[in-house]
Amino acid sequence: MGATLCSSLLSIPKIYLFIFVTLSSITEYAFAATRHYNFEIKLQNVTRLCHTKSIVTVNGQFPGPRIIAREGDRLLIKVVNHVQNNISIHWHGIRQLRTGWADGPAYVTQCPIQTGQSYVYNYTIIGQRGTLFWHAHISWLRATLYGPIIILPKRGIPYPFPKPYKQVPIIFGEWWNVDPEAVISQALQTGGGPNVSDAYTINGLPGPLYNCSTKDTFKLKVKPGKTYLLRLINAALNDELFFSIANHTLKVVDVDAIYVKPFQTNTILIAPGQTTNLLLTTKSHVPKAKFLMLARPYVTGLGTFDNSTVAGILEYETPLPMKKLQLLKPMLPALNDTSFAAKFSNKLRSLANSQFPANVPQKVDKHFFFTVGLGTNPCNSNKTCQGPNGTMFAASINNVSFVLPNNSALLQAHFSGQSKGVYSPYFPSSPIIPFNYTGNPPNNTMVGNGTKLVVLPFNTSVELVLQDTSILGAESHPLHLHGFNFFVVGQGFGNFNPNKDPMKFNLVDPVERNTVGVPSGGWVAIRFLADNPAEFVDYLRWVLRFIPTGAIGATLSLGGV
Repeated sequence: MGATLCSSLLSIPKIYLFIFVTLSSITEYAFAATRHYNFEIKLQNVTRLCHTKSIVTVNGQFPGPRIIAREGDRLLIKVVNHVQNNISIHWHGIRQLRTGWADGPAYVTQCPIQTGQSYVYNYTIIGQRGTLFWHAHISWLRATLYGPIIILPKRGIPYPFPKPYKQVPIIFGEWWNVDPEAVISQALQTGGGPNVSDAYTINGLPGPLYNCSTKDTFKLKVKPGKTYLLRLINAALNDELFFSIANHTLKVVDVDAIYVKPFQTNTILIAPGQTTNLLLTTKSHVPKAKFLMLARPYVTGLGTFDNSTVAGILEYETPLPMKKLQLLKPMLPALNDTSFAAKFSNKLRSLANSQFPANVPQKVDKHFFFTVGLGTNPCNSNKTCQGPNGTMFAASINNVSFVLPNNSALLQAHFSGQSKGVYSPYFPSSPIIPFNYTGNPPNNTMVGNGTKLVVLPFNTSVELVLQDTSILGAESHPLHLHGFNFFVVGQGFGNFNPNKDPMKFNLVDPVERNTVGVPSGGWVAIRFLADNPAEFVDYLRWVLRFIPTGAIGATLSLGGV
């Protein structure tokens, strides 16, 4: 049955007969309602940190090509796989209204694209404008397979802020001198945390603070007295990042392709999967200096991490060369500055006006309380594992570590009525055994494993509280909800109090986004409306910083009637 499901799902795009071209200029297709892209997945030799290796790319580019469209446009993206790895592409943050087949997570909404095969992603951008991104959604291929999605407003609709002089995508990533697939494969076999990256990158470049990397530095050249829109994307696999530009103030105007009440800051925090649009207004005159742009991790857990800093350089254009320019450096928060993280998150508010309302569900049909954290699985017999006391690390939600099927896609199983034996619809709505989630950890750290889902009726209003746990150490957990935006109505530290904390929820102008960080040693509450039709599968995914992707705890929600 599983093979039939996969083969039937991959046969769906064969009904499309199109000629695909790569969109290289927004002006070239200014009046097109349908935009065509061709993604050729192929190997490319790339050198960073004096290490040359063959990496998986789209069209030989690292990072991958930009997708540029307007709100309301239809996208047809043909992906052709020329490498030995199975491939799928996720369009991170796209609502996928009635196009769940195009969302991209392997074995969830589709079976992966095998070597020599192709797949057409077909979706329309509805009610969204701003910055999102695309990335591979199988194993750790997203380490090199990622790129920006730039969504412009409909023609004639202005930004709710001054029109920028120029727009610049800035995408953070990670670089390993070895093959990232070998890194995650070893971690899954040993049960330990994967080896950390050798560098962070800005637009694929590590910058001058790493050895053998001065020539691989992103440089942002600006003119004095101009306003630039910086489109920041965190495509790093696991790390939240602080970012700042020396001697310049940044104005936050948009997160996750949703406008926010503007506010100024010297530093931002951006979690994996999040995007942030910033206005940078340059100085009125050409200064006698260059300015470092720095990003480094925000760290809360006990595991190892890449304790390094990526740098780019902001330079002012000048008609005459200026010698011996001073290079100024910004001050970033401490690596574990949870206070800054909380204060920054609390500044984010929706516009909540007549043009861009905050449609926060005021009533709740379904309440869920999910504990997220790190536990263990027993080591396989005749093996030596590198987790605590010879076990294997395992991430979980409500003590269930999610297991992906390996020969069928969950959406196809649901749609075809063949879900029996593929998944169980009985995911627990709260912990089966409550405990002091952020206090002394329980003695038993073992978690269960299963392909368990939450089934939601169409148009259900949902409130979900995500509670960090200290079972093997508290830490911040970035969480992404596929196919939906949600409102962050509350957050705090310690254990969530269902009697007191909801009284402090913001139901007027909470920030709306698709990815949020569960605070270290704390909780976050979100609300959303399950308004995608029955054929859509919504995938709730979260990451632990040093846990193999294959061991993530997750839950799946099938929007159905």
